[in-house]
Amino acid sequence: IETMSLTEAFGEFRTGKTQLCHTLCVTSQLPRSMGGGNGKVAYIDTEGTFRPERIRPIAEVAARICAAFMRYGLDTNAALENIIVARAYTHEHQMTLLNMVAAKMVDDQFRLLIMDSITALFRVDFSGRGELAERQQKLAQMLSKLTKIAEEFNVAVLLTNQVVADPGAAAMFTADPKKPVGGHVLAHASTTRLYFRKGRGEQRICKIYDSPCLPESEAVCIVPKRKSECGVVNNVGCNFRLLMAQVFSISDEGIIDAKE
Repeated sequence: IETMSLTEAFGEFRTGKTQLCHTLCVTSQLPRSMGGGNGKVAYIDTEGTFRPERIRPIAEVAARICAAFMRYGLDTNAALENIIVARAYTHEHQMTLLNMVAAKMVDDQFRLLIMDSITALFRVDFSGRGELAERQQKLAQMLSKLTKIAEEFNVAVLLTNQVVADPGAAAMFTADPKKPVGGHVLAHASTTRLYFRKGRGEQRICKIYDSPCLPESEAVCIVPKRKSECGVVNNVGCNFRLLMAQVFSISDEGIIDAKE
């Protein structure tokens, strides 16, 4: 995830967007020598999808992968302490929380700001074409604020976004009639756009939808079926967080398989 820019991850429900956010909450706390940001995480939740009980298992998996994880004092309890979470209920509340997070960044060292999701409350507070212009203006103001925070504090900003079905796409014989919410305002503000979609069975596909420096490419991961109550895969199967960290490897040539 690039700092001083906005990264957007959009897709249907249950495609791995929130799972990616939870994983980055832990990996961004790792030192820079291990691919982390060595800083705290700010999480603005607009859909009520943040689950603190999922952070601890991810930190435990990271501890098993990286022997140096515990060496730096990033145990499971510290991983939770380094994450501040705020629940937003309206788009005005969402902007207020964003200003409060910016004030927090003055005193503490943050490296990642997550907003899950950016457009959910705007779709609730503004309805119909009559309020579309006002909605897009408010959304543009929030995106401008996010860009300023990313550049001023040198943090990475990850935004999740919902999708909407395009009725006209079926008439044009488009294979995928879904498109991200937010229109051109969000498209121009985002530096990198990642498209998450469902594959066959338990497969999930991440595609670079738009990037100024990476070519269009895809990566596939598999979500195992066997899960415990907290959403962590048992030792028998693979772990989705491991796959997200290992399979989705970004190089100069785009997203590649880590085994390559």
